[in-house]
Amino acid sequence: MTRPAASPLALAVCLAFAGPALAQSKAAPAKTPIANYWMDVATVHLAIPGAEEVADMPLLGGLMGNMFGGSKMGVMPGKWLDLSLYTRQKPGGTLGTHAIPPGQNMGPSLPLEPVAKPKPGGTAQDTSPTDYEKPKGRLLLYWGCGASVRQGQPRILDMATAGPQDFAKFFVGRYAPERGATSRPGHAIWPNEKDNQRVPKNASLVGDHAVSGEGVPPSLRFALGERQDFMERLNLAAPGDPKASINSTWNAVPNARAYFLSAMGGDGNDMILWSSSELPEAGLGLVDYLSHAQVDQWVRDKVLLPATTTQCAIPSGIFGTAGGAMLRGIAYGNELNLVYPPRPTDAKLLAAWNPEWSLRVRVKSTAMTMLGQEAQAPREQKKEEPVNPLDILKKGIFGR
Repeated sequence: MTRPAASPLALAVCLAFAGPALAQSKAAPAKTPIANYWMDVATVHLAIPGAEEVADMPLLGGLMGNMFGGSKMGVMPGKWLDLSLYTRQKPGGTLGTHAIPPGQNMGPSLPLEPVAKPKPGGTAQDTSPTDYEKPKGRLLLYWGCGASVRQGQPRILDMATAGPQDFAKFFVGRYAPERGATSRPGHAIWPNEKDNQRVPKNASLVGDHAVSGEGVPPSLRFALGERQDFMERLNLAAPGDPKASINSTWNAVPNARAYFLSAMGGDGNDMILWSSSELPEAGLGLVDYLSHAQVDQWVRDKVLLPATTTQCAIPSGIFGTAGGAMLRGIAYGNELNLVYPPRPTDAKLLAAWNPEWSLRVRVKSTAMTMLGQEAQAPREQKKEEPVNPLDILKKGIFGR
């Protein structure tokens, strides 16, 4: 979409107001740390029969092992940790080491391996347009906790007739830009091909940590407390008849700042979405790490549930005719941001301040379960037909 050109008068006004800001930025340029380190910490619980056993199976442990990004995906139960290091003294990547506390039970340290640059070349792909058939069916969005569907719901999108603007309007919602551990050229990461061990169930991050490597300041040392440790698992339950209102409940997770729930189910060609938000919000971008400012603001907006909440009723009839529905939830933890040396509060000292490193630690706990699981289990799961691990995986993957 093209934008109209700004008039000379508008440009002059903008420059006039921007002048002082530009002068200030010249006088006090932003200081970039030599090294940046990110830690993404996650606890995942699948309240699905057999899910814990599936996660411990040797075959699936190899296929779905501890590869980078596990803290984001939330597919397999357990504790997940992603580490990412960048130093501008070795922008192409450095070999690093993260010394960990004994309570992590993963040895004395974890190796940080540089991400390889993608190889140039390859065969060109045919990008010419092909015949496109519009999808059939509808998307139905419900929101809010309560026994009954509220007036004005659901919001409906007919995929057969909807255009790009209709899709954009339907899915407009809140999300968090990426601010954590990433796997990109120039970064050194864990887990990696050299070390992809799973985080043990009894692992704790509490204690002293140190990161070293070529181009990494020797001062990159820090201590983590229980607020940045792996959170307790979110025990999400939603028993009952899907045709009626289902009261979903969960435990009060220590250090949780807020909660959010969303559910998804299919009814023929229709896809049904529901979230615990008081505002129309599918929540596709909310089951993720959020900053403290985002959590606090969206609790005030009644998009997220306050930390004191431990139950939410899903209105009756939403998933009554659906062929199964998945409910997922998230407990948002505490984010830690450090810079060393600390940024001076006295503006006169900023000119001489040269930060050596920065650290960001993000923490969350997520869970997934089936709506009406206890009510449906006797008739859906026969004794002679054990739970299929692949079915559980598919439900977890497509319920992300």
